[in-house]
Amino acid sequence: MTIPNEEAQSVRRALTGWYMANRRSLPWRKTCDPYHIWVSEIMLQQTQVNTVIAYYERFIRAFPDIRTLAEADLQGVLKLWEGLGYYSRARNFHAAAKTVMVLHDGRVPGKWDAFIDLPGVGDYIASAVQSIAFGKPVAVVDGNVKRVLARIFEISAPANQSSSYKIFKSIACDLLDRNDPGTFNQAVMELGALVCKPARPLCSECPVSPWCLAFAGGRPADFPVKIKKLPVPHHHLAVGVVFKQEKLLIVRRPETGMLGGLWEFPGGRIGPDEPAERACVRILKESTGVGTTVRAHLTRIRHAYTHFKITADVFICDWASGRVRLSGPTGHRWVTPEELPLYPMPKSNHKFMNQLMEAVQQ
Repeated sequence: MTIPNEEAQSVRRALTGWYMANRRSLPWRKTCDPYHIWVSEIMLQQTQVNTVIAYYERFIRAFPDIRTLAEADLQGVLKLWEGLGYYSRARNFHAAAKTVMVLHDGRVPGKWDAFIDLPGVGDYIASAVQSIAFGKPVAVVDGNVKRVLARIFEISAPANQSSSYKIFKSIACDLLDRNDPGTFNQAVMELGALVCKPARPLCSECPVSPWCLAFAGGRPADFPVKIKKLPVPHHHLAVGVVFKQEKLLIVRRPETGMLGGLWEFPGGRIGPDEPAERACVRILKESTGVGTTVRAHLTRIRHAYTHFKITADVFICDWASGRVRLSGPTGHRWVTPEELPLYPMPKSNHKFMNQLMEAVQQ
């Protein structure tokens, strides 16, 4: 698809003018520091803006520049990231900071090839940082951008199909304002967030509705086209909070993979028709080598991850025998309840933390 130059210019002017008058006041928009912009863009992947603001401000206070991040302990970085999810972002960013210190003298690379080679940097992050921080003429494509473009140009390619990415990228590049790419990229994303919403788009308030084919045809809700997703798998887990005298057993997940590097109470999947309490004892023995007895059922929690959901029965257990010999996690500690806040833990564990603390105090 080729966009007529006159139409593209009209859309650019309308969109940029709307953005300058209506953009939200966000902390990362008050800086030109490439590192700070990079922090914000990493956090904004897969996460709502309102959630990111507090995390961003805490992160910048703790690690105001790339040197302090590179010199920080990964556990401290993960602790600040705790609850934000997608922890590989934090691990990769920490590794990238170290690389920048070694290969680029502590300066965020302003060249595409050097920047995109850093750990965790893909096309979106590279395009956002290079355009916003360095003014490089590269177009950003995220979910908001896809939705805006799909409606303006009635793009029939499924937005959630990886093979469609090149189509959206090509159109975004044609539409890009090369004189001010950072502002324009932010304008398209802001339009998708505030006006061109997934449900009930505010077409009467849209600055580009005169050029929007979906609006003209009265069917903005038909775009973007998406392939129907398969049902999300559900797993039933048993989790054991194991006491040995006054201390609790926590285990650390491997550095790579889901929730990498975080600490958690040990647990695993319950077998078909297996009672949850019996499963807990079995799982603890298999995964930690420790024999236990179940003292009480603490609670049941539910949690949704990106690709699956869990229901977990949480049990308070007592150590009965054996030394910890881990089959999967990379480390373990016996800690007091008061020490638990020192360790970065998944949100699923935090869902029963208050109940655990109440039980401990009884």
